[in-house]
Amino acid sequence: MRHRTTALLWRAGLALALVCGIGLLPWLARTDPALTVLKARSADRDPTPEVLAAIRDQLGLDEGPLTLLGRWAGGLWRGDAGRSWLSGDAVTPAVLQALGASLLLMTVALGIAVLTAGAVCARTLWLGAHRRLGDRRPGGNGGSAMLAALPEFLTASVLATVVGVQLGWLPALGWYGPRWTVLPGLALGLPAGAVLGRLLDDLLPGAFAEPWARAAAARGLAAAAIARQAVRRCLPALLPNAGLFVVGLTGGAVAVEQIYDIPGLGRTTLQAALAQDLPVLQAGTLLLLLLAACSTGAAHLATRLLIGPALRDNALPTLHRRRPPARSRLPLLYGGLVLGVVALGLPRDPLALDTTRRLRPPSAAHPFGTDALGRDLLARVSHGALDTLLLATGISAAALLTGVLLGLLPRLSGPLVDTVNAVPPVLGALLVTAVAGGGPATPALAVGVVAWAPLAAHTSALLRQERAALHLTATRGLGAGPWYLLRHDLLPAVVPPVARHALLRLPGTALALASLAFLGLGAQPPAPEWGLLLAENQPYAERAPWAVLAPAAVLALLGALAVATAGGVRLPRLRGHRDPREQQPLVGELVRVK
Repeated sequence: MRHRTTALLWRAGLALALVCGIGLLPWLARTDPALTVLKARSADRDPTPEVLAAIRDQLGLDEGPLTLLGRWAGGLWRGDAGRSWLSGDAVTPAVLQALGASLLLMTVALGIAVLTAGAVCARTLWLGAHRRLGDRRPGGNGGSAMLAALPEFLTASVLATVVGVQLGWLPALGWYGPRWTVLPGLALGLPAGAVLGRLLDDLLPGAFAEPWARAAAARGLAAAAIARQAVRRCLPALLPNAGLFVVGLTGGAVAVEQIYDIPGLGRTTLQAALAQDLPVLQAGTLLLLLLAACSTGAAHLATRLLIGPALRDNALPTLHRRRPPARSRLPLLYGGLVLGVVALGLPRDPLALDTTRRLRPPSAAHPFGTDALGRDLLARVSHGALDTLLLATGISAAALLTGVLLGLLPRLSGPLVDTVNAVPPVLGALLVTAVAGGGPATPALAVGVVAWAPLAAHTSALLRQERAALHLTATRGLGAGPWYLLRHDLLPAVVPPVARHALLRLPGTALALASLAFLGLGAQPPAPEWGLLLAENQPYAERAPWAVLAPAAVLALLGALAVATAGGVRLPRLRGHRDPREQQPLVGELVRVK
């Protein structure tokens, strides 16, 4: 009970700190909120001292940020989140309406993500249920990685243009009914499902190798039933990340909501953040924090229901076996293609303009074609690869280290993960800009602040199950201390799958940087950054598809390279240390003796 109270207070303190930080955003950024509000209301009106003074008097800005924040918080008990600084309308009805639209879109996207995840791991499920899995190692299939690496805003644009406009099968703009949810749901659900499917596919071989699966097959249990039980066995390790996806698909769908003109919470918070409409921004963030707390609680409850008393009684078998690194030529193939593209484009000038060659298709002179200003796309993709890949790799490495370290302390990291994940990427970029100032490092800091959260949640979920493993109970009984268990059992079981998860998210890190550039918060022209390339050429996707397909293809290739490389991530076998599965009979004897 004491631990739950401490966790609740820690969570409340983090939420309070975040809301207070938002309330101080204009003053932290050293900007005049009256001037920002005036520009959002009427960009053509002159900011005379009289006009700015009238806005300050209307909003009560002269009273100071703490007074404004206290007044806003005092109204929450009555369900009153104040009035918008831009429109003057009540905030609560508008934010709740936006939340309803986002929740509907999130539900559709989650359904599509579940179907996509099932398709990704279908082959492993079939082979495992029919006892034909053998020593197959996950990580060799690059198709799901390419799907996960597709930018959401690019997928949304292509679906809207091809399916909505050219074919006319589904509506491509607006928000008027269930049919309007399909295309944005696909744009959000396909990449999320590919990530979840890869994580599930990584755990399934361990579940099918457990004694219950062999016994079920020996007794003639149907293959479908064995597959369902294997999924159920692996779900507790995935539920925390699924909860993060719930919040991410609700508040982080900013680009997709912008493209499809959806009045969701992500778009609402984006507009409020850019205009410094603090009451709307604070209310939206508070709703995301509540959603994060609810999804985390539901994930913990579902984990207990799925595992049952085995978690409490420390009677779980381990899902992780020590295996030699996967030997595959796919990483060499994908890596060679990426290096080949970079090598071919580096000698070219990425900034050279030739307006007589605007939007030219691929040719011998321009293998990737040209953009709207006649610049060579191969040169821009190649030069942008150096910055994008190095930056994304550095952020991923730091996120892996931070995620593992904080994941080993779940009582500390759990509420912190929920709080960080509830911050929309645009708001995170604005907060980082306010604290650290603008500059080329701002997007990297904004992405790095949140990139560790899924890895920490994954680490905590795996650690919780591994600590309840039966062989650890026996090892403790033989006198092993916490440091020995951490070094010889827990870290070898937890670090490899989390490292593979980090590699899988490497393209996603590049996507996050690209999304900020797409929304105008990342790299600025004429920099050849991949996200900026996609943002600049997205309006010409129908007329010149190669302008967006070239950087998107290289980004998808990066995803395939990351997943193929992840198959070789294994910790070496420690001298004198046996596979936990080889210890299972001995463990049973030790437990019976005790």
